[in-house]
Parts: sequence; structure tokens; C-alpha cells
Amino acid sequence: MDISVELTLTPLQDNYEELIINFIKKLRDSGLTIRENPLSTQIYGDYDSIMNLLNKEIKLALELMENGLLYIKIVKSDRSHYEPNF
Repeated sequence: MDISVELTLTPLQDNYEELIINFIKKLRDSGLTIRENPLSTQIYGDYDSIMNLLNKEIKLALELMENGLLYIKIVKSDRSHYEPNF
């Protein structure tokens, strides 16, 4: 089953940029389809592949933060080719 996941990692501390950059770099190294914008990162692909990656990388990111938030949205379909029609 294919899914689309949108993530927003928000460390609530000084020196937050390095934490976000490292998190995104690890997602990029996964080989999955990744799209980025200034507000979030999207991952597209197989449910099990994405969730295995997120299980590992979210835990590590949270352990490295003093305090923080992680917002996750999951859609049941691969929306990587979405183009607005308006």
C-alpha cells in the first residue's frame, strides 16, 4: 500500500537548525521519494518502508532534542505526482 506523509519537525530550543537539517538528510538518504518546502517535508512510497524509516529516525531526532514537536499527516495514496488544476 502506498502512502504520502507530511512531516514538520519543530525543535523548541536554540540551535534548532542543525537538528532539522540532519533529520532531512537522513530522510533523503533513504532512497524514497522526498519533496521539501520551507514548512514541511513529504515522503512518498510503500507504507512499510516509510514507517520503518520514520520509526527509527523520529526516535533519534526526539532523543537529540531538549524539547520539540513533530507534526505528521498520512494520506493513503501516493500523491507525489499531484498537480493543482486551478
